[in-house]
Amino acid sequence: MSSDYEYSDDENYFDDGDDMDTQEDAETFDEDEDDVMGVDFKTDDKGKRKAYELDYSSFSQSDVEDLMKKDIEYICGIFGVDSGFAALLLRHMAWNKERLVEKYMDNPDKLLVAAGVAAPETPIVPPNRLKSPTASQAGNTRRPTRTGSKLLGFGSKSSGASKSPTISPTISPTSSFSVQPKSPTSSEPFTCPICCDDVPSLKPVALDCGHAYCSNCWTDYISAKVNEEGDLIVRCMGEGCALIAPDSFVHSMLIPDPTAPIGDAEKEEANGNTWKRFQELLVRHFVSSNRDLKYCPYPGCTNTVSCPSAASKLSLTSVVPTVSCGARGIGGQMTQSQQAQGNLGLAGKEHKFCFGCPIDSDHRPVVCGVAKMWLKKCRDDSETANWIKSNTKECSNCQSTIEKNGGCNHMTCKKCKHEFCWVCMGPWSEHGTAWYSCNRYDEKGGIDARDSQSKSRASLERYLHYYNRWANHEQSAKLSLDLYAKTEKKMEDMQITSALTWIEVQFMKKAVEEVDKCRMTLKWTYAMAYYLASGNQKDLFEDNQRDLEKAVEDLSELLEQQIEPEMIPTLRQKVTDKTVYVQKRNEIVLDDTATGFIEGRWKWNVSVDGFDDPENTD
Repeated sequence: MSSDYEYSDDENYFDDGDDMDTQEDAETFDEDEDDVMGVDFKTDDKGKRKAYELDYSSFSQSDVEDLMKKDIEYICGIFGVDSGFAALLLRHMAWNKERLVEKYMDNPDKLLVAAGVAAPETPIVPPNRLKSPTASQAGNTRRPTRTGSKLLGFGSKSSGASKSPTISPTISPTSSFSVQPKSPTSSEPFTCPICCDDVPSLKPVALDCGHAYCSNCWTDYISAKVNEEGDLIVRCMGEGCALIAPDSFVHSMLIPDPTAPIGDAEKEEANGNTWKRFQELLVRHFVSSNRDLKYCPYPGCTNTVSCPSAASKLSLTSVVPTVSCGARGIGGQMTQSQQAQGNLGLAGKEHKFCFGCPIDSDHRPVVCGVAKMWLKKCRDDSETANWIKSNTKECSNCQSTIEKNGGCNHMTCKKCKHEFCWVCMGPWSEHGTAWYSCNRYDEKGGIDARDSQSKSRASLERYLHYYNRWANHEQSAKLSLDLYAKTEKKMEDMQITSALTWIEVQFMKKAVEEVDKCRMTLKWTYAMAYYLASGNQKDLFEDNQRDLEKAVEDLSELLEQQIEPEMIPTLRQKVTDKTVYVQKRNEIVLDDTATGFIEGRWKWNVSVDGFDDPENTD
């Protein structure tokens, strides 16, 4: 489709019919060709940041664990507790350090019990009824700053004497649980309440509450909680006990001591995987509790992205927060098509997703609220709309949707009893005795009926127009994996039939990547165009959309051409020039749309959160 639009310095439009300043692009390409790797493309990273770009940082799982450790150390320094207890307190307060300190200062006992760090005492002895220290103790003890705290003497199992109300120093990692040997005063061996095993080699293990169970039952219980339920909260197995096992306890149950005898290798490997899964759940909980962080949604990826500028709901009305976690491909689960990408040097597609909504892909240029509305409409209406369009018509009198269930064209609406012709939609009374043929196609009643039906179906036709083009680009993007494999074969053929090196044929890979990226942009432009209100801004948007779509199709056609040895230099020049042009057109669409959101130029034909109500609809 030719374009009637000439280049404008103000609006950044190009005329496709004039070959879009091919010579200037070729000169730009020649200037950038002196790249150290000999690659045909060079991106200027020193320029001003574009309107659709935003600052973000990516973290590996170990980086997030370091952030968690800093918060834990902060709480340890304030409360003087072990890191395991500090971690439990932070998880209970969704890693909100300030809120945790505030809650602790208000009522520490209530907080510790609610967090599963300490079991409630029954009855609770008032501070004035505590046993006074003896004279010998008075010289060695100091008056406590706060009595009755559940941070007092965690893990101490001294029996008989009353516990001192003094605040103990930092608790050792092993004080949160105890391995209880058989009582020397009892002649009966220990019997696990869960498995009822009583072998002499059985090791009873308990948290600070004293509910003892064998180590095998603890290990199986923890594995089930982590692997099957995906739960990082491992409570005591005692009935009614709400004490939570700290991380050190979970680790000791899953990972054997290095000095312990070698056990079942298969079970130890499974327990090791359970511990890794437990650590992953800890990271996920930390990320989900911090609105500035988001976990990468790609399967098998454990990276995290931080984007504070898109953390608030208000910011999502002026920016589309597309981010990348820095990883590529699907770790450990490479399909045949993805392996083809790896051979091509792509190593899978880059992990790009939206930070501000659950959409696991780049949905620029449309904002999150409109993108979610479009996806919901597609899920609800697409198949139904296609079936209605193909199999039904509306009654010309009451506009009820009617399906024809017989061969006769004489239709009677069950709702209003109106009789009409299925072919021309005109009143049946004007058809005389023509029961099986319609010879009154141009009569006034039939024209009016068809006009009424056209109006009733205008919304459906409009939706299908945008949906079919949206779905077409989505399908083309899915087929890009096959295009990667075909391009790799062509790159190998170029090396064999010409003097080009592997570095010099990388222009084909760059072109494929650009086509894939632009198809994602085009796909979401149709979602945005569906909801845009009619006017000059929508016309300009669709002009940019048309220019990008034509350029992408031209480049795709070049990539699909058969390679002739004598035409390789010409093909290289054409593909390179067209790739540069496509990249520019894509940047124009994204930059103009993003600028429009910042300036408030876009108006919608439906109500969208954060935007003004529509003045008129299409």
